[in-house]
Amino acid sequence: MNAPTPQLSGLARRLVKDGLLDESAAKNAIGQAAKEKKPFVQFLVSSGTVNADAIANAASEEFGTPLFDLSSLNTDAIPTDTVDRKLIHKHQALPLYKRGNRLFVAMADPTNLHALDEIKFQSGCSSEVILVHGDKLTKAIEKFLTAQEESIGDSLGGLDDEGLEDLDIQAVDDEKQGDDNAGKEADEAPIVKFVNKVLLDAIKGGASDIHFEPYEKAYRVRFRTDGILEEKARPPVNLASRLAARLKVMSQMDISERRVPQDGRIKMKISKTRAIDFRVNTLPTLFGEKVVLRILDPSSAKLGIDALGYEDSQKKIFMDALAQPQGMILVTGPTGSGKTVSLYTGLNILNTPEVNISTAEDPVEINLEGINQVQMNARVGLTFAMALRSFLRQDPDVVMVGEIRDLETAEIGIKAAQTGHLVLSTLHTNSAPETLTRLLNMGVPAFNVATTVSVIIAQRLARRLCTHCKKPATDIPDDILTEEGFDDIGIPRAEFQLFHPVGCDQCNKGYKGRVGVYEVVRITPTISSLIMEGGNAIDIAKAAKEAGFNNLRISALRKAAWGMTSLEEANRITKD
Repeated sequence: MNAPTPQLSGLARRLVKDGLLDESAAKNAIGQAAKEKKPFVQFLVSSGTVNADAIANAASEEFGTPLFDLSSLNTDAIPTDTVDRKLIHKHQALPLYKRGNRLFVAMADPTNLHALDEIKFQSGCSSEVILVHGDKLTKAIEKFLTAQEESIGDSLGGLDDEGLEDLDIQAVDDEKQGDDNAGKEADEAPIVKFVNKVLLDAIKGGASDIHFEPYEKAYRVRFRTDGILEEKARPPVNLASRLAARLKVMSQMDISERRVPQDGRIKMKISKTRAIDFRVNTLPTLFGEKVVLRILDPSSAKLGIDALGYEDSQKKIFMDALAQPQGMILVTGPTGSGKTVSLYTGLNILNTPEVNISTAEDPVEINLEGINQVQMNARVGLTFAMALRSFLRQDPDVVMVGEIRDLETAEIGIKAAQTGHLVLSTLHTNSAPETLTRLLNMGVPAFNVATTVSVIIAQRLARRLCTHCKKPATDIPDDILTEEGFDDIGIPRAEFQLFHPVGCDQCNKGYKGRVGVYEVVRITPTISSLIMEGGNAIDIAKAAKEAGFNNLRISALRKAAWGMTSLEEANRITKD
């Protein structure tokens, strides 16, 4: 069936009447303009079909409207916060000035009612047309948008190009499709450059997370470096939606959906040999979308166990557990405490051609060659429990479950550990003894916990003192050291020296990097008996201490005594 022939009305009819167009050419121009998604007048002028002055004079006579000469317009006086840049470009309509609740808009085609409706809806003002020449309108819009772009660049701060030209950024999740039209405003050069610079600065500064946060009258960008958040930039608040849009475009999210949280990933190739992944999450807040990026550096999973900060006795317990053909190793701690790196370090040790390793993760943070990693997807029913069941039919030797969240997952994991598999997983608890009672509270039978769990590792990350500027702490009295617990760390006072952070150009306020603080507990026969008898976390902690397993507090104080971290930092991560 042929498309219906466009009917002539308004300005097109006037142009035919005045002999500027014949009827067939007018109908063809209307159809072609619609096909190219251009305003009718803009199509006529850009294609050279009709002279812009002739169109303006015809429109003026047809609608009884005087012409306004845009060449005398001062673009600096144009209101910048009434109509979106995208609408101005799309409809070739330029807001000139505002009087009360009336917005006067320069247009070459006053019959474009759709444009006026969209502008009215966005601005909240009644829109009135001021007739102008089409060619002058195009130039005025280009001048205005260029000035706007330069203004955005200035307000974002002077950004140098160092390192930016080598970046290769791509989305990781190809299943998600963004809205191309909605994403155009996110591709403005200053916005693109600013976001790329923030990401590059975060990587160079060793940050683990980047926070883009909108508020009612402010917008800020913060980095989490060595576990501490620090403000890095304050872009103008009116750029909040564009910054969020740019990040969503980069991670292939649905840019038109702003009501629900979304997840995505970005891969940034910063050199021929190094690529960094970002895990991206958006969250609708009261004043816009907050976007948080977690920086996933694959090299962190290959540091080796010696770089993590385990004491010799703790390292031996962990390595002995990894060497066992079966059993369960649990790592516990709050978000951001390094659990994933500990698990991946263990998996790297086990990752040989003779071993079949499968992991169920939500999300998969770091890709490891030689390990079968499965991303959880609740939307299609792929849960930890389902993945675990499937693993057991895939002839596994080692299974890693990202997190034990419910009884079903715990029971299947314990069953796997009882039937000749080594199982590694995490829980969110505060200490090793609390991990055991958490499993019992989930409903796992005490016998299964006592006979299956082999080692529990509770951990925190402490900021490491800068070796260039730390200074001896000679101002701490002995009674304070006793009160803090240094009598229990097993190191004579004459053999250790505490240090204070200072700060220099080599570090971040006296600290550089982080070191793990661990509580590594092997499940001994005594602890197993306590579990079977229904002992609580306090009883288990007492038995672990008697067996010689240092708790987190003791481990943190020992790190301070060795000069690796400060007493202030030990108190921050372990003080009750």
